[in-house]
Amino acid sequence: MNSASTDNLKCGARIGIDLGGTKVEALILDHNGIERARKRLPTPKRNYTKTLNTIRELIEYVEQSSGLHGSIGVATPGVLSPATGLMKNANSTALLGHKLDIDLEDLLQRPVRLANDANCFALSEATDGAGRGHNSVFGVILGTGTGGGIVFNGEIMLGANAIGGEWGHNPLPNLTTEESKVDKCYCGRQGCIESFLSGPALERSYYKNSGNELSAADIDLAAQVGEESAEQTLQLYEDQLARGLGSIINIIDPAVVVLGGGVSNIERLYRNVPKLWDEHIFSDQITTKLLKAKHGDSSGVRGAAWLWN
Repeated sequence: MNSASTDNLKCGARIGIDLGGTKVEALILDHNGIERARKRLPTPKRNYTKTLNTIRELIEYVEQSSGLHGSIGVATPGVLSPATGLMKNANSTALLGHKLDIDLEDLLQRPVRLANDANCFALSEATDGAGRGHNSVFGVILGTGTGGGIVFNGEIMLGANAIGGEWGHNPLPNLTTEESKVDKCYCGRQGCIESFLSGPALERSYYKNSGNELSAADIDLAAQVGEESAEQTLQLYEDQLARGLGSIINIIDPAVVVLGGGVSNIERLYRNVPKLWDEHIFSDQITTKLLKAKHGDSSGVRGAAWLWN
């Protein structure tokens, strides 16, 4: 595609695709960033070709429904390797080893931009979400896993190895004796941040304290009515989150940290964690804000659209 037609796409509507493990979602934003159409379909199981065709079907739907023709950005559960151009680090194994960007461009006959779903989340919140107006944003997903993305001056900081922001597989700082006994992460390392800060990790921590099983949301509700095990679980979680984010602030010093994912709905985190992270940050004054994502579950698909910014 020539540069003129590419410029036309960049200046017009934007299509975002969120390629998840269970669903593929598409939306189209008009030139003012207003959503005009949206649709989701189940993700084909372990079938790469059907996944590509599902993306094409969704694009056709949002364009026909809106009457707009847009650029295409895709949020993926992995990244393209700078070394090989092939998908890596994706829990959707059907994508692994494929040139997803090139295959989509061949199928759709127009340019496609790809980014990791956590990077798209961060870009969405930096562009028109909780981090709008700030030049540096660290976006955190506290869900089934613990992802992250860095945006500076409106641009995703991908990094030389395409792993910028992947804090979940760094070790949690200042591990206690008890924390050092936690089971190995699925990546094979011991003490990963994800082993403590993901939603399932929070639920495991509560089970260890109480012998009962509750979701993250219900643990929060239990703490609100004074259940001791729930309160202890959340206090420990807040301390661990403060340690993890403190190390990030020491390195990239973002103006804003934005939380997304299921655990981000626990409102007390925004009050308590900034009070705790001070002792882990090497500065006499800390102005970094901890904020809840504005767009919630839509941040990934919106960030994919904003890859053409």
